[in-house]
Amino acid sequence: MAADGQTAVLDTAWAQIPHSREATAGIGSFTRSRVERIISLVAGGLGSLVLGVQAFITALGPSDERPGWHEALMIAVFGSLSIMILACVIGRGVRLAAGAFALVYMLALAAWPIATEGIAPQTLDEPWIWYLVNLATLAAVLAFPFPLQIGWTILAPVLFGLVRLMQGGFTTDYWIAVTLDVSFALILGGVILTLGWLFRSVAVNVDETRARAVSSYARAAAADAAEQERVAVAALMHDSVLAALIAAERATTPRERTLAAAMAREALTRLANTEQDAHEGTDEPRDAHQLADDIEAAAGELGVEVDVQRDIAPGSPPLPGRVARALSLAATQAVANALQHAGGAGLGVALSAADGRVRVDVHDAGEGFDLEAVPDDRLGIRASIVARVAAVGGKADLETDAHGTSVHLSWQEGVA
Repeated sequence: MAADGQTAVLDTAWAQIPHSREATAGIGSFTRSRVERIISLVAGGLGSLVLGVQAFITALGPSDERPGWHEALMIAVFGSLSIMILACVIGRGVRLAAGAFALVYMLALAAWPIATEGIAPQTLDEPWIWYLVNLATLAAVLAFPFPLQIGWTILAPVLFGLVRLMQGGFTTDYWIAVTLDVSFALILGGVILTLGWLFRSVAVNVDETRARAVSSYARAAAADAAEQERVAVAALMHDSVLAALIAAERATTPRERTLAAAMAREALTRLANTEQDAHEGTDEPRDAHQLADDIEAAAGELGVEVDVQRDIAPGSPPLPGRVARALSLAATQAVANALQHAGGAGLGVALSAADGRVRVDVHDAGEGFDLEAVPDDRLGIRASIVARVAAVGGKADLETDAHGTSVHLSWQEGVA
């Protein structure tokens, strides 16, 4: 049952990756299916063909069966064996064909005393049916559950020995020869049974280990995706809702109240479109001047005029849209924090860009705060600033003391 659960997880995770029809066959038992194919092709196909040809050549010589029985037994046994070999080679219906041969062979052995009744064996040499004893064991390994495999491995040689002794009248001459034949068949059958069990056990262990690994990866990926979504939604709510609240608190004129209402509607719209706009904007490249303009515009929506000090080297490469968006939103959150907690005292924003590196600094002259004392459910710094910038490969540092707070945002091209 545990293996079935792991297989279901493996199938679900593997289904997320495009595959050809051939590659997706037997996903839940990747190694087991291939081991079964090797056993059926090498042992069931090639091995059975070699022993079957040997038995068939022997059967064409002098026989111990009564007239009519020899041909009937050959057709039944070699016919079912041929079907089994064909099924093993093409890889279709192996269990059904192998099970049919195993049963037909046992019935042929059971009928042997009747087929040879009244005919004394001419020599102590094994009859043609002897050469197929261990093929019956192999057929059981291919077709039956393990307990039946054990039973077939023991029953086929013992039954052959019994019918052979019955044919020889239980004379002393036959006991030694038959005992050696049965012992050899039991040993070889045990080897076949053990190898089949060993290969299958290893394959099952490999599949279970692989299933656990993929299951662990799937859980980690799901947890990471959930965490990213949580951070994105939390940052979105914090940015939009807090900005709307600050604007509403500072609104003293009809125009400012209208602006606050518009910001509240925008927050609701962004929340409604979170799933469709998971990355908060397009990835259209934006240069450093546009980033500074975005920060100034966002600060204006918060009700404060900010003149971003710009130190932008000529020819500075543009930023990916997602990076510019993350830096703009993180800087806007830092401005909102300065307005909320420091009353906007000493508020200033500086932006520098050179050699593929962009840095945004937001500072105020408030009383500062203890970062370690900030509750875990306060997401202004953790989600809206630090996590957002880190998500695009940037870095956010914060310095605070009794003389104010500074937030440093940076991103380097080629690091993200």
